Amino acid sequence: MKIYSKEALNEFHQSLTYDDISLIPTEISRVKSRTEASTSCSFLGLQLALPVISSPMETVTGIEMAKSLTELGCLGILNRFDSSLKEILRNNNNGKKIRGISIALTTPMSEVEKLADAGYIICIDTANANNNEVLHKTEEVKKKLNVKVIVGNIAHGKSLHQLENAGADAVRVGIGSGSVCTTSIQTGIGIGQVSSLLNVLFSRNEQKLNIKIIADGGVKSPGDIAKAIALGADAVMLGRMLSGTKETPGEIIKYNGQLWKKYRGSASFGVKMKNEFIEGEETMVAYKGTVKNVIDSISDGLRSSMSYMNCFTLDELRRTETFAVLSNSSYLERLPKI
Repeated sequence: MKIYSKEALNEFHQSLTYDDISLIPTEISRVKSRTEASTSCSFLGLQLALPVISSPMETVTGIEMAKSLTELGCLGILNRFDSSLKEILRNNNNGKKIRGISIALTTPMSEVEKLADAGYIICIDTANANNNEVLHKTEEVKKKLNVKVIVGNIAHGKSLHQLENAGADAVRVGIGSGSVCTTSIQTGIGIGQVSSLLNVLFSRNEQKLNIKIIADGGVKSPGDIAKAIALGADAVMLGRMLSGTKETPGEIIKYNGQLWKKYRGSASFGVKMKNEFIEGEETMVAYKGTVKNVIDSISDGLRSSMSYMNCFTLDELRRTETFAVLSNSSYLERLPKI
């Protein structure tokens, strides 16, 4: 069996995603227990307990989710689709502490200025960061305001230097890989998340850029988060994994004796509410209880992965150079048999 380095994976003849690879422990671990592994990190001026960011989706991040994630040491980015942004601007958040807010390309600079003055990280929330309007909006915000800016999304590192030159501090990597995203089906755009992350990582390294990499999409488990960090991501954005929790916007629905909550893509009909081009689906997910349950599970899984990989810190995990490429049968063999 061949052991692949990041460079070898980046040059692989096919596009790869998380299910196609596995981490390989090759060293005797110094980590006695997973509790010794530290998942803390610095990200855009924040000290996080876990490199997790919530997706600014309408059915994922409202004010309660953003507040809860802040308390748990993660970064919640408030969605731009409901009335939450107006409430923040009108009531100064009623003392509820959150750290990130998404805006549209059309959001007036007067509103962005208020958010920047309040100390929020700004996420310019678009499907395609390879766009002049995104560059212009980023330049406008950074020229006038002292604020950290996240842009997205990209699937390749070709335009990375232009995004950083425009002032972007971080970029969301991944197009079409979200569980309720149909962009790849509708447009034919996108590659596997592993290949996307590596292409952007090597582009950043080769051009000596400082822009942070956010792995966005395709994450189904704590193990996928560990893989994303090992591939070089600075943080991981979650939608599906956080959906269905108590803190997500929307009512709990009881059906056939089971509790559910809605989950839908940002470009779904349920969000747009008009018959224009749709690039997202809507579904129901089982109710999961509080988001703390999910975050604790992620923390435990990531720490366990680090203990296997002989890593005390996330920076050590990012230096991983031992990966396997799995056959379909090898992947299926790893799934629980119930």
